[in-house]
Amino acid sequence: MPIERNFFKAVFTFITRQQSLSMLFILLIMWVVLAFLSPYFLTINNIFEITLQSAVIALIAAGESFVIFSGGIDLSVGSVFAFSAIIGGLGLMATQNIFVSLLASLGGGLFAGFCNGAAIVKLKIPPFVATLGMMGIARGLALILSRGIPIYGLPREYMWIGQGRVFGIVPVPTIIVLILFTVMFFILRNTRFGRFTYALGSNAEATRLSGVKIPPVMLGIYMISGAFAAVAAVIESARLGTMQPASGSGYELLAIGSVFIGGASIYGGEGNIFASLIGALIVTTIRNGLNILGVSAFYQYVVNGLIIIFAVAADQSRRAR
Repeated sequence: MPIERNFFKAVFTFITRQQSLSMLFILLIMWVVLAFLSPYFLTINNIFEITLQSAVIALIAAGESFVIFSGGIDLSVGSVFAFSAIIGGLGLMATQNIFVSLLASLGGGLFAGFCNGAAIVKLKIPPFVATLGMMGIARGLALILSRGIPIYGLPREYMWIGQGRVFGIVPVPTIIVLILFTVMFFILRNTRFGRFTYALGSNAEATRLSGVKIPPVMLGIYMISGAFAAVAAVIESARLGTMQPASGSGYELLAIGSVFIGGASIYGGEGNIFASLIGALIVTTIRNGLNILGVSAFYQYVVNGLIIIFAVAADQSRRAR
């Protein structure tokens, strides 16, 4: 008995010290509890529906992870999301070519990310202020370019990106998320750019003194954030069959919350991009579970806020230990 007790104590200690594992454990507990509360929750269709619903927030969180790991913050991703969608819609209307539309959306996200990075690197504006300004600029441009009117009539090939299913079961957005997260995980763990990203968050001055050219790394980080917001915009536009200039409102908070729930430090320098994916799944599970249980959507904001506070408190406690 003492051996078993020591074993379980060691496992519990290991899990609690690794916040990404803690959040995965919490996610599984949430699924079990919701499965007992509703027979409709733990079904194949609903689990894949959760992955589909989490795809947009997860992709934005992937880009936001790079920014937070480097010690920064990007408040503009929700607005860049809408801006990229409208740019892609205008490209589609002008050419009737989905590839031009996809490139236009991606270009819009990269351009907005470049502007964020340039403002931080060249103008020495703090990331919070620079991206806060871009939040207003990108949203305004989305409304100006579209005249506040949503873009409809997307071709079937385009909508397949958001509505298609492989083998009739697995949503296409879920596959896109897994592929992109795997690529970004490899970049963060096995490339100089990834190591520099963590180094910036750990100690930017020491990184500079070690000979790392910070400006191009910073530009790359914020361009990745903008690019992922654009990819997320394509998926949501294809899923809903429309491009909305008012879309993406509040997505920045959900994405940032997902990264912190996944165990990233608010000070930068540490984190796991797959843990950010777990954070996005937790956020989506809350929304999905409460909807199935018939709970008012207003409570979702309260629960999401409490979980973010809990995640940051857990990070602070782990640092103290």
